[in-house]
Amino acid sequence: MDVIELLPRLHLLRFPVGQAYLWRDGDELTLIDAGPAGSAAAIAAVAESLGTIRRVVLTHFHEDHVGGAGELAALSGAEVLAHHRDAPVVRGELPGASPVLEEWERPIHAEVALQLPTGDFQRPTNITELSDGDVLDFGDGAHVVHTPGHTHGSIAVRLPYHGVLFTGDTIAASPVDGSVMPGVFNLDRTQAIASFHRLAELDTEVACFGHGDAVTGNASAHLRSSADAYRMPR
Repeated sequence: MDVIELLPRLHLLRFPVGQAYLWRDGDELTLIDAGPAGSAAAIAAVAESLGTIRRVVLTHFHEDHVGGAGELAALSGAEVLAHHRDAPVVRGELPGASPVLEEWERPIHAEVALQLPTGDFQRPTNITELSDGDVLDFGDGAHVVHTPGHTHGSIAVRLPYHGVLFTGDTIAASPVDGSVMPGVFNLDRTQAIASFHRLAELDTEVACFGHGDAVTGNASAHLRSSADAYRMPR
């Protein structure tokens, strides 16, 4: 796992597949996503030097984002939060719907699957369920933005006071050239692009994606320019 300081209060945690973020309020930490299964010990080791993880906010149910959540909650006692549409999948009560893959996505999806741990993983049993517009007690007020499309319960988390936006997999940065693009492996691409446009309309200085390098300055311009290339669904 690579650890990258984006801001004095914000660290990116990069795994072989996907990434998570640690936000610090004094000695209280919030983790946005939890990496794949087996990531909890490494995350806890990084967090130990920064403070105490109080909560884990999950942007959606995919395993590269929630695999470490149950183990981390058991280690730290952290509260786990997810949108109410995805929470039953995170708990293991319902199966997660498979993405509707475009032809060009199929080989990428197969390659990613090979890099993830196999089998089930420790799942959080207690999840605080979220809805669009909820405001969470970190980052001087963290706003939940429902962004369906990648999954039905995908969310972004916005810290308006700090100009920081965590997009989950609704938006990504290309591994080839760093350009901003819609996320891949969506349940409903049309809906996902509409969610992309919604996030692009927000005033954002720092945009943190589920995959790819963060944009750490004037992120709104990058998001809006990219969104213009994708027609808004009617």
